[in-house]
Amino acid sequence: MKPASLSEGRRGPAQIWNSAPQLAQTPIISLNTLVPRGARVVVIAPHPGDEVLACGGLLQLLSTQEHPLQLISITDGSASHPGSQVWPASRLSVVRPQESAEALRRLGMPLHSLKWIRGGFCDDALAAREQPMSQFIARYLQPGDVVFTTWRNDGNDDHDAVGRASAKACSLVGAQLYELPIWAWHWPARESAVMPWQRARKVRLDAWTVARKLHAAHAYASQLVGDPQIGLPPMLAQILLERMREPYEILFT
Repeated sequence: MKPASLSEGRRGPAQIWNSAPQLAQTPIISLNTLVPRGARVVVIAPHPGDEVLACGGLLQLLSTQEHPLQLISITDGSASHPGSQVWPASRLSVVRPQESAEALRRLGMPLHSLKWIRGGFCDDALAAREQPMSQFIARYLQPGDVVFTTWRNDGNDDHDAVGRASAKACSLVGAQLYELPIWAWHWPARESAVMPWQRARKVRLDAWTVARKLHAAHAYASQLVGDPQIGLPPMLAQILLERMREPYEILFT
């Protein structure tokens, strides 16, 4: 499945995030139901920034409840600008983790106590490394953890592979898994039936939480500019930022 063009704004072609009728009927889930008291929260991001795009609001809410937090960045995101001389992989491998640290600071995350694991797997090549990736993830999980990661059918090869590997690791260890779509929101509206709406739950966000999430997304300067010299559009296109303004985040149980 391919996402719709991300160069369009709200007035462009209808996409799932801004037109699916199921969104209004999605049940709300409370934080206490989502994450039991005392449970550790683990967020598994295929690339730096996916933690903000997927659940930047949820991360803020959970941090206020003093849950132990662990972030696993599977790759360094260095393949986001293929062919670019302005943003070569050698530069991005340094810049993108720095952008993530700034984004987490903007979210108000407790960086002094946040355990941050960097996997070092090759960006844009995770499907071929699914089994070792699953073993790597399991090494850092504990029974009773509540794990958030990308949906295994998100439509991006790396996102899908991390979703599958995380599911295997959680099943092995005895952790609770929740999956979050990112690119799937930007499929054409006609594709909305393939979303597992029966598993969908909505986490409400207030205006302040949404604003901080957007502020955090803008820490990813490398993803906001692309490379016009080779016709490479920004990864964080305007329509994706528009979607992040919604007063909720949706996950699949």
